[in-house]
Amino acid sequence: MGLFGVSRTEKVTRMSKLITFAIQASPPPRLDKALARDVPDDAHLSRSRLGKLIEGGAVSVDGTAITDPRFKVIEGAQIAVTLEAAEESHIGPENIPLDIIFEDADLIVVNKPAGMVVHPAPGTPSGTLVNALLHHCGDDLSGVGGMKRPGIVHRIDKETSGLLVVAKSDAAHHGLAAQFEKHTVERRYLAVCYGAPDSNDPRLRGIKGTSFEPGNILRVQTFLGRHRTDRQRQAVSFQDGRHAVTRVRILERFGQPVAAALVECWLETGRTHQIRVHMAHCGHALIGDPVYGGRRKLSEKALGVAGVRGAHDFSRQALHAATLGFVHPVTGADLAFEAEIPADLGGLLRDLRQNG
Repeated sequence: MGLFGVSRTEKVTRMSKLITFAIQASPPPRLDKALARDVPDDAHLSRSRLGKLIEGGAVSVDGTAITDPRFKVIEGAQIAVTLEAAEESHIGPENIPLDIIFEDADLIVVNKPAGMVVHPAPGTPSGTLVNALLHHCGDDLSGVGGMKRPGIVHRIDKETSGLLVVAKSDAAHHGLAAQFEKHTVERRYLAVCYGAPDSNDPRLRGIKGTSFEPGNILRVQTFLGRHRTDRQRQAVSFQDGRHAVTRVRILERFGQPVAAALVECWLETGRTHQIRVHMAHCGHALIGDPVYGGRRKLSEKALGVAGVRGAHDFSRQALHAATLGFVHPVTGADLAFEAEIPADLGGLLRDLRQNG
């Protein structure tokens, strides 16, 4: 039985799989939307994937191939979707060591080092996490979106270290993407910032988009979008862009007066450069951030020679994706992982602590 109790069949050949089902009552007017609603859950086909299948001629309605996703479909129409065997990825596998925290048939959790790009792009065609995963997983990749490739459902910046979950199958990719879309994935980061975002600071209460919650937790809520003149940067907006919420809690203060702090940041949303932009917006940019932080002059009296030197010489944004929690998209198990602070960030913290 298929979705809503409708009978359906699957025929598997060596090269393809055929999924058949019927359109239910009161379908959406567009074929792609109707398929997204009525396709069996265990097919794990997103609306975007279905749209590509329609345009590629892989969907038939009552025996006729339809290539227009706007085609009007009616109740009772018989649908056949042909899924071809997953193609080999055009990205080359590379034997790059990986710090694997967890792996099973459906997904893999890795602790990405700073300096590694997640996905090949112009300027970084190789040496990426995807290249490394293609080599590590080999034939274990069952195919994501019709191609034998790891399914990237979220990313962290090149110079940010820490945890990422990657799908190895369509089922995992579909389920993980839904959790990220609903913002139910727990992601907590450790960061070292200039100053300390404290509720006792009247300056912070005057910055638009910032507020404090019980427990001295800073909440930053803005829109984020491309910078108007620098397309490599993100910028805060209050008119347009994508909704973004970050919360920040102080874990440790450094210096007297306080010149820097170790903070925990967690995301209600997950936008490009979100923590880095929000921390800079509220005047507490991350140490080492070349894009949003700059090099600030720190007091040797407050931090000591080692602390000032450590902060000045830190060569990347001091940001680490330390905690990742989600529901396994296939087994339903609650999963939570932690990644230890990497050596360079640990060294920065030791330097900052030397002056007491």
